[in-house]
Amino acid sequence: MELQIIFLWVLMTFVVGASVGVLGKRYGVAYPIALVASLVVMANIFANKMVSMGPFTLPGGVIIFSMIFLITDLISEHWGKTQARKAVWAGFLSGLVLIGATYLVIYWPPAPYAIEFSDQFSDVLGLTPRITVAGFVAYLVSQHHDVWAFHFWKQKTGGRHLWLRNNASTIVSQLLDTVVFTFIAFYGVVPIWDIIWSTWIVKTLIAFVDTPFLYSSIWLMKKVPEVDAR
Repeated sequence: MELQIIFLWVLMTFVVGASVGVLGKRYGVAYPIALVASLVVMANIFANKMVSMGPFTLPGGVIIFSMIFLITDLISEHWGKTQARKAVWAGFLSGLVLIGATYLVIYWPPAPYAIEFSDQFSDVLGLTPRITVAGFVAYLVSQHHDVWAFHFWKQKTGGRHLWLRNNASTIVSQLLDTVVFTFIAFYGVVPIWDIIWSTWIVKTLIAFVDTPFLYSSIWLMKKVPEVDAR
């Protein structure tokens, strides 16, 4: 079952990465930016479930969150740093709205016949303030570093070696995200170093696997004419 899930993730990554690149080239950068915002919302929701991947125990949102780096790198490569930063802030705003709306619904008095379901909803989606803050800080730090590092390596290599800037930016950014989030969320509560290293190792493996999909998306985008959607 675990291998099937990994296969589905690889397939989903290819389809999503290729599709959003083509849609963005055809109809505008708003499409990949909107996807980043959606992925942030999904990652925050899925993080409430802990899952197993081999010997590692991880938040369920790790794969979805890793796809955000793929899409921001795609935006950086084709549309540039300014649009990539817009995607980062769109994701932040979406996460902010999600958290605010979730707390509002949690504290909204339930219907008399649905109290049990309301309690289950609160148990699943009621993030603690500490974890919420950890997620926001880690997201902003890691995503802004990813955009900066991608263009830093692009300049250093003269626009060559897409694989290098993709992995160099993502791997370090994922380490920053993991360290910042884990320290803020769990320091003094549970042993954090095992969580940090196991999560970062999996994210690094995901980054390597994502690289061919980034190349595929760029290749497909070159085949699609760009249309002014104004």
